[in-house]
Formats: sequence, structure tokens, C-alpha cells
Amino acid sequence: MIINQLPNRTITYEGRDYLFFSGTAYLGLARRPAMQALLAEGVGQYGLHFGASRNGNLQLAIFEAAETKLAGQVGAPAALTVSSGMLAGQVVADWLAHQVEPNAVGIQAPGTHPALWHPLIKPQTVDLHGHQSLPMNLAPAYILTNSVDAIRSGLYSFDWINQLSDNQMIWLIVDDSHGLGVLNGGRGIWPQLALKLAAKPNVRLLVTGSLAKAMSLPGGVIFGDLDTLVAIRQTAYFGACSPMPPAYAYAYVHADALYAEGYERLMRNVALAEAALLPTGLFSHAPGYPVFYTDHDDLYPFLLENGIFVYSFAYPTPADKANTRIVISAFHEPQDIHNLAVAVRRFAQQHTRYSPAHA
Repeated sequence: MIINQLPNRTITYEGRDYLFFSGTAYLGLARRPAMQALLAEGVGQYGLHFGASRNGNLQLAIFEAAETKLAGQVGAPAALTVSSGMLAGQVVADWLAHQVEPNAVGIQAPGTHPALWHPLIKPQTVDLHGHQSLPMNLAPAYILTNSVDAIRSGLYSFDWINQLSDNQMIWLIVDDSHGLGVLNGGRGIWPQLALKLAAKPNVRLLVTGSLAKAMSLPGGVIFGDLDTLVAIRQTAYFGACSPMPPAYAYAYVHADALYAEGYERLMRNVALAEAALLPTGLFSHAPGYPVFYTDHDDLYPFLLENGIFVYSFAYPTPADKANTRIVISAFHEPQDIHNLAVAVRRFAQQHTRYSPAHA
């Protein structure tokens, strides 16, 4: 389906309106007039783009202001922004490749985002979040993982951190693209991991993420300790990159109330969806998370026929299995969720043992 407008709570295709329950704009800010007004102010001050190196001899103060605010939002010591979440992961992965020996042992959880893949590091796959024991005899030097299973809507406990060695430098690199703005009151995964690592000073934490999802900003971010981020900033990989558009950094710095309101609306909508969808037994779902995953891929064409568009395509490559999931956003109205639930229950009655008496 190809359209000519930015999705909101609805999209229009070939003259027909569809309720839109897909995408990753969890806080629903991309179409908020107040957010667009802040962006317009930013464009007026900074123009459309600043295509210069962040290490150049002319600096824009708004980037440092946004990074300070981002670090404060999640509780990290420092933050560094780049032009995309993919680049944030690649900057860190490239830097990491030059910190560890070429044959250093590393661990990568299944499903780790491609942003953290790099040809110079070759970790072994270990199902960390599936309670597979860490190969402690191999003394891992680095660990790569996502913060959350955003495809199948699963939260990770990270209890395996307790198994980590206390006497060897270990880098823990976590992609928080789908957690930032949503997990832990909107702070993302950092506070959860910082608490677990309080007794592991030998484990150095770096969290990367896309700002283009919940935060509605075309950029990426790296969270970590100040010394490490200073070192990453001095790499050629970072120095050769253009930054995110400064107008968006300006909008973010001035949008506290909008982000808070978006989070509150999102949590209310998720609660409504949980009450309406989970009794059907069709979905796997992490409490409080805005994604409802189903193995019933035929739900997608059924809902589409009923005027509802949900996420369903192969990811991360066309060769992978299609993933069908419903995504709730702050821009949805209660009636939208009610209409969705009516259609889902009708599907469930036709395809499962679901009984509306149990709803």
C-alpha cells in the first residue's frame, strides 16, 4: 500500500479510510500541531539542515542542549546524538571493534537489531533472554542485545547480568530503539540496567537507539559514561557524519509537556487495548507495552477488509517470516480501539475457540 500522507490515527488509500494500527510513532507526536509548531520555530532559527561535522570548528549549542536533556531524561551520565538510530548502533559497533581483539569472544542475543552488526566483530549467538546459561568459561568481552522484543511484545528481565564475571572488562551494548519513550515511565532501558549493574563496575554500559520512533525525531542517540562518549566522538566514523537536523533538536528541548501528555495518552490507550484484545487469546503481549503480536497472519487481510490497517510484513529481511502485530499509539481515540476490538473478536469467533462470553 502506497499513500501520500503521513499516517495518523487513519490513513486514506484509493479513496477509502482505514484505521491505522501500525508504525512506531508510539507517543503520536509526529502529527501533533503543537509539535509541528515547535519544529517550525526551530526551522526559523536553524534552517532545514546543518550538514557539517559535529567535530568542526563551528558548533551549534542546540545539540549539546538536546543531549544534556536526553541524558537527564533517561538518567544516563551523558548522551551523544547522530542522524539515525542505525548510525548510532554502527558508530558504537565500529568503535567497539577497535577496542576488543579481532578474535575476542562476544555474545549476541537472538534478534539483536542489525544496527549493532559489524563485519569486524563476530559474536556467538546465545539466547540470553531465554534463560540459556552464559558460557562463563569463555569470559565474554562484549554482549549485544535489544532492550525489548518489539516484534513479539516481550519484556526482558536482564537477570542474566548476575552471571557476569566481576573481574573482567565487559562491554554491554543495548539497542533501545523500541524502549526509549515507552519503558520505565518513558525513560527507556537505562535505569533498569544501571540498577542491575550497580554491583558490576567492571561492566561498561552503552545504550543506543532511534529517536524516530516514540520520540518522533529523525535522529539517533548513544547513552553512556562521558569518557566513552568523548572517545566515540573522536572517531572518524562519528566525525565524518552529519548531525540530525538542529530544528528537531530545538523542538525536543521545548516539548516536555507534549511528551508527558503523549505518554499518559499512550498508557491509557494500551490499557484499553489490553482489556479489549487479550481475552481473545490471539495475542502475546507484554503488560503496558503498545504492541500486540499474533501468529495468526491471516488477521491482517481480515482487518484490512474491515477498514483496519495493521503491521504485517517480513522483517528484518524479505526472507524472514511475516510478523503480524497491532501497534497502539497515543493518537488513537477510545472509539478506534473499540472498533478494532469488535473486528478482532469477529475474527476470533471464526478462527479460534474464543467465546465472547469470556470477554
